[in-house]
Parts: sequence; C-alpha cells; structure tokens
Amino acid sequence: MLVKMTMWMDSSVVLLLLILFCHPQGSAQGRHERRLLNQLLKNYNAMERPVANESEPLILSFGLTLQQLIDVDEKSQIITSNLWLNMEWIDSNLSWNSSQYGGIKDIRMNPKFLWKPDILMYNSADERIDSTIPTNVVVQHNGTCTYIPPGIFKSTCKIDIMWFPFDDQQCIMKFGSWTYDGRALDLRLYSEEADMSAYIDNGEWILLGFRGKRNVIFYTCCPEPYVDITFTLHIRRRTLYHGFNLIIPCVLISSMALLGFALPPDSGEKLTLGVTILLSLTVFMLQLAQTLPPTSDAVSIIGTYFACTMIMVAFSVVMTVVVLNYHHRNSDTHEMPQCIKTLFLKWLPFFLRMKRRGRKTNSRHVFFKNKMKELDRKERSSRSLIANVLDIDDDFRSHNSTTSYLSVRTNEETVNSHVCGVTQKEISTIIRELRFITNRLKTEDEATVIINEWKFAAMVMDRVCLILFTLFTLLSTFACLFTAPHLVA
Repeated sequence: MLVKMTMWMDSSVVLLLLILFCHPQGSAQGRHERRLLNQLLKNYNAMERPVANESEPLILSFGLTLQQLIDVDEKSQIITSNLWLNMEWIDSNLSWNSSQYGGIKDIRMNPKFLWKPDILMYNSADERIDSTIPTNVVVQHNGTCTYIPPGIFKSTCKIDIMWFPFDDQQCIMKFGSWTYDGRALDLRLYSEEADMSAYIDNGEWILLGFRGKRNVIFYTCCPEPYVDITFTLHIRRRTLYHGFNLIIPCVLISSMALLGFALPPDSGEKLTLGVTILLSLTVFMLQLAQTLPPTSDAVSIIGTYFACTMIMVAFSVVMTVVVLNYHHRNSDTHEMPQCIKTLFLKWLPFFLRMKRRGRKTNSRHVFFKNKMKELDRKERSSRSLIANVLDIDDDFRSHNSTTSYLSVRTNEETVNSHVCGVTQKEISTIIRELRFITNRLKTEDEATVIINEWKFAAMVMDRVCLILFTLFTLLSTFACLFTAPHLVA
C-alpha cells in the first residue's frame, strides 16, 4: 500500500512539472491585456465625445463594402443589399504605450463600453432604422478605432420604369450622423468607390458602379452644417429573362394577328382568332402590371409596345367584322355605291396587282343563251321565232287561231305521218314560260355579279389591312424596342 502511494505521488509531481514547463509563453499577455482594459475603462465615459479639444470636430472616415445585391423590388421601390459599414476614428482616451503592456498594439472591445458614432441610413425602409449587427471595435495603441458592423439594409429607391426592361437604375444610400452636426462630427469619405472585391453577382442585375460623395447641407432651421456620405448604386437589368417571357411572346402574338387577314372569311374563324389574340395580350399586360410600380409619372417602353399591339389587334378585330360584313352582302340588302366600286374594284386592285376571276354563269343560263343565239340565227331564215323554238313550220299562221292545228311535216307517201299540233293558247303559255325563265336567270346572274363584287371588295380590304397592319407592327416594334439605350445586357 505504501509503495502504491509513493508511485502515485511521483506521477503527480511529474505531471505538475510537465504543466509548469509546457505552459504557453503568451499566458503573460492575458494579464497585460486585463490590466490594459482596466486602465483604459477606469475613467472612460461612453457618452463623452472622445476629442482632445472640444471645439474641434471628431473626424470620421466612412466607407462601404458591398457583399451582395439581394433584391430590387420595383413595385415597392425598395432595394435590399448586404453591406459592411467601414468606420474609423481616433479616440484620444484609448491610447497607450505598447511597451508598457507587453507589446500589445491592438485590442478588441465591446462597442457598448465605448463611444461610437450614431451613423444611420437616412433613406432606410426597414422597420429597424439601424440594420447593423454590433461587432467588436478594434482599438489600436495610438487611439485609432475601427468599427465594421455588417447588416442587411433595405433602402428606398425611385425606380425609373421608362425603359423597362432595358433600364438602368441609380439608387442612393445616404448615411450620416443622426444627432451630431458638422461642427461636432466631420464625416470624410474613406474611398470614392465602395469596396466590391467580395461582391457576389446578381442574376437579374449587373453592377456598373458604386460611388460615394460627401455632401455638406445647410438647412433653413439651423445654421450648423450637416455632413452626409451618399453612395450611388448604378445597376443595369439583365434583359434575357424578360425577353423570353414578355417580349418574344408579345411579338409572336402580334404577328399572329396578321394571319387573321390571310384567313378566308368562309372558314368562320377570322373573328375568333382576333378575339383570342386580344385576350392573350391582356394576360401578358396583367403580368406586366404586377411587376411594375403603379405610377403615372412615366410609361414603360414595353407597356407602350403592349398598348400599341393591343390597339392594333382591337382594330384588326373591327376590320375583320367589316370584311365579314362585306363578304356576306347580297343584292337584296345592299347595293354597292359607285365610290366603293371605283375604290375597291378598280384603283386598289390595280395598285395591289389583284385580278378578278371570270364571272361564274349558271349552266342553264348558258344553255338558254346559246339557244337564243341559235334562234337569232334561225330568225334570219324563213321561219319565225316561235317556229324556231318549237321546231315547227310557219304555216300555222294561215289557220284559225282557235280551231286550226299546226302541221310539222306532211308526208303524203307514208301512212303513219307524224303531225304535231298545238293550239295558239298553248303557244302563248310556252312563250310566257320561256320569258320567265330567261328573266329569272338574268336576275340570278345580276345578283351573282353583285355578290361577287362584294366578295372581291372584302378580299381587297383584307389585303389592304394585311399590308397596313404588317407595316404598323414592324414600325411599332422597331420604334419601341430598338430605341432603348441597350438591348442585350
């Protein structure tokens, strides 16, 4: 038992010696840092402005580090970004001789124990005006304090939608002291350009610049100058997303509206196609309205293009109704005026190189017309018109009108002679029927001519509308889209 106790005591001594000899050499720094902190905070007042001469302003160097552009909300006109605030000033109460404190040249201190500038974003849109996360302040032996609090900032930004989606936006971020004027706290710009070395690219916006500017403003209420640092964020929208989801579908839909004038009126789908295209454009217009802010200051270029396209499609629907009305007119309800005949049957077809096809004539009328020509030729012979129509001789005129019979041919040599006889009343009935049929066919032919004229006028109007609306679509597309500052970004 005694031997075991002796062995345990020997191992404890060895372990103690190892701890003493292996103790890190820098452990003495803990005592120096503790002593330094106690000395610095002994009579320190966090409410006191740390300057040697109270009549002089405290100089604060201010800068920004942009980490990420999180979101640009056009409808709410708010931009969300991840920023680091870089602030540096000299605290005359926090300087020491590093040789007296074990060579310590800088320490980290909690900001709640120190004076720090009350720098806030003036145009903040966050519920909490101060969006920063408190971090330690790095204090150097000469009194220089470096404070870099990160934060997610929401700032107001007036969105200019005139050239949407080919737009550039310039959003300002205004920083300054909330309570100190320029005679107590003088802000100096750390660098004209914000630090963007660690910037993460945004999928919707391209960062063009982030410049800062120092402003000194005198307000009417106060004679003191107020200093602020304003950074201007210059960004450009990437147009690929909106090009595939808004512009190209709109151009295609407006081009399909032109096909309505190439569709035959008898198909029954001309009006349906125009109304369907108009409803499709309305859906895209609603999608655009949900993206842009509800402002009346300016109209976006894509909104102007959509409006022009919708007007064109609506007017094309109206012209389609007119074309269908012309196409289905007839001689019983409408008579074509002379001005329309001159315009749509002569001048416009001449300029458009359109030719009318030959008139379609009823086959029965062709037969009777040919028959009448044949009768005219037979009239030159010795037989009369009735004899030519009935294919009989003229000797029926020498008999009595009520009792005589007409003989066609008499063959005294044959027993079975054929005799064709009709009364004068039957002949009059036949002539009356022939005149009725001829007049009816002539009336039908005239009606067919009038119907064909209306149909040809509708065809000419279709061709004119096709050319005019094609020119309007091309001009509006080039005028609205290709006048943008840039097309591809």
